[in-house]
Amino acid sequence: MLVDLIQQLFNGLVIGSIYTLVALGLTIIFGILGIAHFAHGSVAMFGGYLTFFFIQSLGIGLFPSMALAMVAGALLGVILERVAYHPVRNAPPINAFIIALGLTLIIEKSNLILFGVDQVIIPTGFDRVFEIGGVTFPELRVYILVIAAVLVIALTILIQKTWMGMAVRAVAQNRPAAILMGINVDAVSMFVFGLSSALGVAAGVLVGALFAVAPGVSSGLVVKGFAVLILGGLGSIPGAIIGGLLLGVSETFATAFISSAYKDVIAFLLMIGVLLFKPEGLMRRSATR
Repeated sequence: MLVDLIQQLFNGLVIGSIYTLVALGLTIIFGILGIAHFAHGSVAMFGGYLTFFFIQSLGIGLFPSMALAMVAGALLGVILERVAYHPVRNAPPINAFIIALGLTLIIEKSNLILFGVDQVIIPTGFDRVFEIGGVTFPELRVYILVIAAVLVIALTILIQKTWMGMAVRAVAQNRPAAILMGINVDAVSMFVFGLSSALGVAAGVLVGALFAVAPGVSSGLVVKGFAVLILGGLGSIPGAIIGGLLLGVSETFATAFISSAYKDVIAFLLMIGVLLFKPEGLMRRSATR
């Protein structure tokens, strides 16, 4: 029984680390710019498809392909901010909301046109399985945990220790004061969207390697991301990390010990429970803390 619990805990942490990357991208956009970027899941799938394309067409490995896809995703994020969101930044929030829904459909259909309708599994070459005390640790899942941890640490250092990170924190805490201090809010906004999209692409690549990249996956992914966003606390990076891992572990335990039919219900039950009993989330903080 203990072996089963440890096994499912490990599996849950792997899934939760992917949810965390999705939620972190949503968190920094919502916490700093106040935009519910529903197209984030479609951007993630774009990154997964693009990584598969690089591996198949250029013959390069997973990590170089993933790095190139993250750069492309960051550029896409900057374009989306400039073309779609920037013109309505001073408009009522409903405008950005409608644009986000429209972008979701546009990017989703663009993925179908560019990459086709078939689902694809990103090849990794990580096929070994390690076993310790009866608990199995597939090499790919270990790498997913490591990649997610590295990206979370890199994001934390970027936000806390760099000049651009300080500018992001200043805008998140007090936009008018940041403008008076000479901070270029437009540059911060583009940076935030680029960073968020790069994280989303990383999540999409990991989903494609572990499961598959396919039409329709993006909607489920972004729903889980927003569930984590609410669970952890709107605009809280530590909350997104804790919430993502908690959701992943909860889903895995529900699948293993109850039924896989209830796996997707868990996200909504946790979200409803938090809204009812702790509306501010587990850790209600600024997006940069």
